[in-house]
Amino acid sequence: MILKSGGIAAAMAVAFLSAGSLPALAQDADAAQCGTDRTIDIAEMTWPSAAALAHIHATILEKGYGCDVEIVAGDTVPTSSSMMSRGTPAVAPELWTSAIEDAWADAIAEGTVVELSDAITDGTVEGWFIPEYTQEANPELTSAKAVIAHPELFPDPEEPDQGRLYSCPPGWACELSTSALFEAFDMEENWNLFSPGSGGALDASIARAFTREEPILFYYWGPTAILGKYPAVQLDIGETDMDVYQCNTDPECDEPAGVTAYPSSPAVVGAAAWIQEEAPVVAQYFSKVGLTNAQISELLVYGDENQADAEATAENFLKTKQDVWTQWVPAEVADKVLAALG
Repeated sequence: MILKSGGIAAAMAVAFLSAGSLPALAQDADAAQCGTDRTIDIAEMTWPSAAALAHIHATILEKGYGCDVEIVAGDTVPTSSSMMSRGTPAVAPELWTSAIEDAWADAIAEGTVVELSDAITDGTVEGWFIPEYTQEANPELTSAKAVIAHPELFPDPEEPDQGRLYSCPPGWACELSTSALFEAFDMEENWNLFSPGSGGALDASIARAFTREEPILFYYWGPTAILGKYPAVQLDIGETDMDVYQCNTDPECDEPAGVTAYPSSPAVVGAAAWIQEEAPVVAQYFSKVGLTNAQISELLVYGDENQADAEATAENFLKTKQDVWTQWVPAEVADKVLAALG
């Protein structure tokens, strides 16, 4: 085909414009796949599980869906307050709503926020634990009362004729609840309540006992690396009585301490309402991302054993647990994420 000079110039101009618009076209395609060109800001909370989840979801949304993603610092109260009042951050991938119950319920009713799914499908865990090997050697030890009847099986290293219950560090809310249960179960005569100086000291005590296969009675919570790493059995404390629990954790309550199981706190994927309205693809993704306590605890073990940060922990999960997260997304999205991981 022969082109006149004007035709050549026109063709060159078209080619130039086409080449120059490729990045824009790619961005438009990414936005179309993501469903929005707005930035999806994801709150990275201060505890390990929520921080790792923030990076897992950020990677999938950015590499798989082409979303514009930003991870921002967060914590329960400031994150939820900002989300309810300003619509940002867009997503909190593990929001424990028990501490903000009334305000969160009001915001849902007003339509400013939504719950896209349960982040922890079987609820958070909090209670008293013993090693699995201790229970295997003593099958009757299934409840707190059964364990309390045998202080000799859990001797205090400093007073062997007394049992020892490892409680929470000073100042933690669980110190109040565990101390109240210690009193309510009338354990003072045969047991010592041991309060470690820090969370690290509590972890070290638990790790030492499991490494030596020694018996230990301890308070703990999940999902956590400790429960992912060590085979512990949660003891049956009984039913949860919220009135009793609230009194047990209120220093101003004048009622005597009572027996109640620790409540399971809801942990949800909370989001600003605009996500559901303007980014339905993102909302649909988050509706499928729930993990069990055991799965989250297991992913945290890598970070604990390798001194890895949240980003590295997330990357390890994406590389080693493809059977889990690829169920959340279409095959072509999974392929893009895997290609980006290398």
